[in-house]
Amino acid sequence: MTYNATSPEDYISQVPEERQNALKTLRKVITDNLPNGFEEGILYNMISYYVPHSVYPDGYHCDPKTPLPFMSFASQKNSINLYHSGIYAQPELHDWFVNAYPKHCKRKLDMGKSCVRFKKIDDIPFELIGELTKKMTCNEWIDIYESAIKKK
Repeated sequence: MTYNATSPEDYISQVPEERQNALKTLRKVITDNLPNGFEEGILYNMISYYVPHSVYPDGYHCDPKTPLPFMSFASQKNSINLYHSGIYAQPELHDWFVNAYPKHCKRKLDMGKSCVRFKKIDDIPFELIGELTKKMTCNEWIDIYESAIKKK
């Protein structure tokens, strides 16, 4: 589902009411644990956390006018999805998350390359997401991103 929101608050107000509290909690967990340097806003019609141009003027290589994306979440038709670029880009972080997940959630992990899907709102592992959010600083993300882009 696509929401044409101009702010995180606007986004949350547009999702079905039964998902709003989960999204508010997810947002709070992320903002409470997000390392300095990242900013919150709307990118790609999702609530996103990114490296602003004031920190990384080059922006995202696919569209330099866009700040460097890092983490997002969205309310989709059948799930709430969390996107974390660090899980995709850093194998150690991916492995940590996959191994830690069963300690926080009874349900099987439903995950793509950088996307974690939560079909049952009551099973979102907020504490684990908070830990994940803390695991990579803004400068670490820039270094990983640049080393991956320069290889191409």
